[in-house]
Amino acid sequence: MGKALIVVDVQVDFCEGGALGVDGGNAVASDVASLLAGEHGYDAVVATRDHHIDPGSHFSATPDFVDTWPPHCVVGTPGQEIHPDLTGFGFDAVFDKGSYEAAYSGFEGTVGGSPDGEGLARWLGRRGITSVDVCGIATDFCVKATAADAAAEGFDTTVLAGLTAAVHNDSVENVEGSLTPLGITWQR
Repeated sequence: MGKALIVVDVQVDFCEGGALGVDGGNAVASDVASLLAGEHGYDAVVATRDHHIDPGSHFSATPDFVDTWPPHCVVGTPGQEIHPDLTGFGFDAVFDKGSYEAAYSGFEGTVGGSPDGEGLARWLGRRGITSVDVCGIATDFCVKATAADAAAEGFDTTVLAGLTAAVHNDSVENVEGSLTPLGITWQR
């Protein structure tokens, strides 16, 4: 009956000043770091990370910011790294996703990004985790997909909305509306 925190894609490239910076990204990093510095009560804390090597049409010179994006989180670049506010924390595991294709959900990732690495659902299940809180970047893409997949995998799922930042702020209400029927709690 354990509980885990999933910190979704709080990476340098997704914060202000990064290749695909989201307004509020640095604040999310700082606020998550503050949460983790105290008595947070989680049995496990994991991170997901975009891990692009050659994601094909996911990258575009003329991105639409829905299906195509400017290059970001390329393996070996500083932008792919977890935000500096969180690097000293020591996550229990980091799940890399999207090496050769688009991947939004942390449940598409594996430890170390290897095709034969352990996936997030199995990793959580082996540790007796039954409930997850999801936070990070971006509310309307990777946080949404990770929360939906967590619920589909049978985890009691809550989105910590105050610890997220969106690409399109006007879409957040629709994101909440699409997740609530899946049994996902939206906590402000």
